[in-house]
Amino acid sequence: MRRLEPGLKAGRLDAADYARNFSDLHPPLGDHEALVASDRCYFCYDAPCMTACPTSIDIPLFIRQISTGNPLGSAKTIFDQNILGGMCARVCPTEQLCEEVCVRNTAEERPVEIGRLQRYATDVAIGEGRQFYTAGPETGKRVAVVGAGPAGLACAHRLAMAGHFVTIYDHREKAGGLNEYGIAAYKTTNDFAQREVDYILSIGNIDVVNGEMLGRDFTLPDLQAKFDAVFLGAGLGNVNALNIPGAQINGVVDAVEFIANLREANDKADVPVGRDVVVIGGGMTAIDAAVQCKLLGAENVTICYRRGKEHMNASEFEQDLAASKGVHIRHWLQPKEVAHHHGHCSAITFEYTHLENGVMKGTGHTAEIKADQILVAIGQKLDPLGLEGLRLEGGKIAIDGEGRTSIPGVWAGGDCATGGKDLTVSAVAMGRDAAESINRSLAASAAGVTAVA
Repeated sequence: MRRLEPGLKAGRLDAADYARNFSDLHPPLGDHEALVASDRCYFCYDAPCMTACPTSIDIPLFIRQISTGNPLGSAKTIFDQNILGGMCARVCPTEQLCEEVCVRNTAEERPVEIGRLQRYATDVAIGEGRQFYTAGPETGKRVAVVGAGPAGLACAHRLAMAGHFVTIYDHREKAGGLNEYGIAAYKTTNDFAQREVDYILSIGNIDVVNGEMLGRDFTLPDLQAKFDAVFLGAGLGNVNALNIPGAQINGVVDAVEFIANLREANDKADVPVGRDVVVIGGGMTAIDAAVQCKLLGAENVTICYRRGKEHMNASEFEQDLAASKGVHIRHWLQPKEVAHHHGHCSAITFEYTHLENGVMKGTGHTAEIKADQILVAIGQKLDPLGLEGLRLEGGKIAIDGEGRTSIPGVWAGGDCATGGKDLTVSAVAMGRDAAESINRSLAASAAGVTAVA
């Protein structure tokens, strides 16, 4: 039952409620279900779903392999392009990518369930421990990867396949990046993020050094002196601050930190949540945080966004999911001041906004919403620590079409680099493609040395 006392409280629900609330959002397909779902694919030539996939997976091929009873072959088709295909099947907005352009939408207004089929195949391979890849013949080259998130892992895996030895540095205790720390718990159950990391690392020739941070424990010149190439895939380590009066009061929490604490909790019942929660922001982080507050037993959860519904970064599917869980989404509100009672937040005042000649402006009218917990999800930004000497563009590391930075021998990809789109699948593509560029560069260097000799 719900325990509706005000303030931050743990254990608002019974154990059975937590288990049910944080079960798999989309249960996996069974064998028969997968066959039926795969049979709906037209196996299009020049399929639009492939074009819409940032990693260019051969979607018709992997679905045909499922339809012929070959899930392992299907998994290899997926992993050949996206070694994190299992996580992407769970968290990517397929409704905005591959499934949105599925030609089945025209005939039936319902696409082939590409995401669930991708999960089906990759789960079979990972569940059986079927490793399709081995480390290539050793080249003697060593590459440093900063960041053990999707971009770094994809880069490291592709480099190991080419025969290079890779060392990944990550400041957290576990590898996985936002897949481990920043995804809603109901999207990746049963510690899947770590099982996928283990699967990727099982190729060999990849070491992971946890608890070490660029700019604190080592510098970019340190890495350049020890390694033949460097890849930066550290993500966006800083969060945008809520710069309003009262923002430092107890109960005002960064939403990314809230999600990470919930994901790492041994028991969801130990995580305190307010009775009246306000989430500020309009992206996926805001949705994930708000929904999980409801699942933890909060009575009233409200997302407040400064612009309209059509401007929110969160997909329409995610917005509908939040509404279905009882989250109230309010638009055209910008935060102005946090009120408190005995040092803990009690309410937050918003100003109504509108667009005037395309520019968002306040109207001068305000509204107060009761809140004993306020989660801030107004975006993340690059942590410049350790990036001295690198050219930045738009607050990110500037890269060319191959992921090369302004410093020779240093590549970058994922959210920290220009072109990063805050999507796991995009980060994977950028890490994979940078690895190919690094491999070409190292091969050319080795050939040059041989020619001189």
